[in-house]
Amino acid sequence: MGINMYIHYYNSPLGRITLASDGKSLAGLWFDGQKYFESTLEGERIQEYSPVFGQAERWLDIYFSGKDPGFTPPLSMEGATPFRKTVWEILLSIQFGHTMPYGGIADIIAKQRGTGHMSARAVGCAVAHNPFSIIVPCHRVIGSDGKLTGYAGGTDRKKLLLELEKTGRLTVNSAICKA
Repeated sequence: MGINMYIHYYNSPLGRITLASDGKSLAGLWFDGQKYFESTLEGERIQEYSPVFGQAERWLDIYFSGKDPGFTPPLSMEGATPFRKTVWEILLSIQFGHTMPYGGIADIIAKQRGTGHMSARAVGCAVAHNPFSIIVPCHRVIGSDGKLTGYAGGTDRKKLLLELEKTGRLTVNSAICKA
């Protein structure tokens, strides 16, 4: 049996976002209905405000204004495998407005581990299961050919998030916002 999880909602320009907290840190942040939505939540879900939600809302407000928030709210990666945590930490190092291919992340991990090779597919799986959409910027990961690849929140959203980071503006198609 898990601990109680606090739930809060944020209305973004790209659709409603559900935030979850263990009371101290964010335990997840998802576009409603996205792939693996609320996959890391255990225990009873209580719709009650937790102070970390204020930090997350401030981060999201700054982000959706087209600026780099410059900070990361406290994140709880409890229950994640060491490999996933490593991948997510690398995602956090991808600068606002930049991208990195899956293979680039795999190369970093291979170098850290002193191995000759790391599977880009394994990296892709860890990226896909990131429970902190946008804040841990999995939308900044692209294919080796530079093309946009899968995103749990949908590739249309991924394209718009990258556009926002490059131009500071968001051109929203209302169909994308319907979850």
